Amino acid sequence: MAIVADLGSLQRLPAILSAGHLAELAFTAKDISAQRAKEIGLVNDVAADAEGVLKAAYELAAEIAANSPLAVQGTKAVLAANEGKTVAQGLDYVATWNAGMLASDDLTEAVVSFMEKRPPKFTGR
Repeated sequence: MAIVADLGSLQRLPAILSAGHLAELAFTAKDISAQRAKEIGLVNDVAADAEGVLKAAYELAAEIAANSPLAVQGTKAVLAANEGKTVAQGLDYVATWNAGMLASDDLTEAVVSFMEKRPPKFTGR
């Protein structure tokens, strides 16, 4: 289009792509295949069709939902809080977050179910 990309691509892609791949795509504006997008880390996986995409999405959602809701929500919050921070700042934040989770029913359930060699039944409390 003869202008610099201005919808946030150049601001968001450096967190996803290596500098070389980003430069290649930004300077050439070329279309790439789904397989190439997977190879460079732009997408996690490629499906043959829409049905395959939905199947994979439901499988991933089920896998996430099998975990403690507190841990999933906490992980999301910690990942968001880490943006633009140092490793030390991120470690301080996650330590504070996890300190608040030590008394949770889900943590107790995780330990007990592991000891009893059974799948956990999380409640989100």
